[in-house]
Amino acid sequence: MSRRDLTGAVDFAVLDRTTGGDDGVAEEVLGLFVQQAGMWSPMLDARQEGWRDAVHTIRGAAVGIGAGELAAVCEAAEGADKAIAPARLDHVRDALDRALADVAAWRHELMLRSLKG
Repeated sequence: MSRRDLTGAVDFAVLDRTTGGDDGVAEEVLGLFVQQAGMWSPMLDARQEGWRDAVHTIRGAAVGIGAGELAAVCEAAEGADKAIAPARLDHVRDALDRALADVAAWRHELMLRSLKG
């Protein structure tokens, strides 16, 4: 599958290893990632009491799909003190946006491929 239009935020080789190369399983895993991002991203605000839980959960989901940059910025944010947390959470939101763009492109390409064949 061509991935030339992606940002590089997700290493899909990691996803392929995790799913055994099964596109159906990969689609399910990516769908769960998108759901997790939708549920937890509203809490990526240092004024929210559970922001560390949100970052921790997103980090785990990122590792599972090969979103290494997202996992790294989540780890940095998770350990941040309250004074620098807002800036770290900005980095998390930006990295999450890039990962979600890659996931959307991959899912779109998969859908197009299924229509051809």
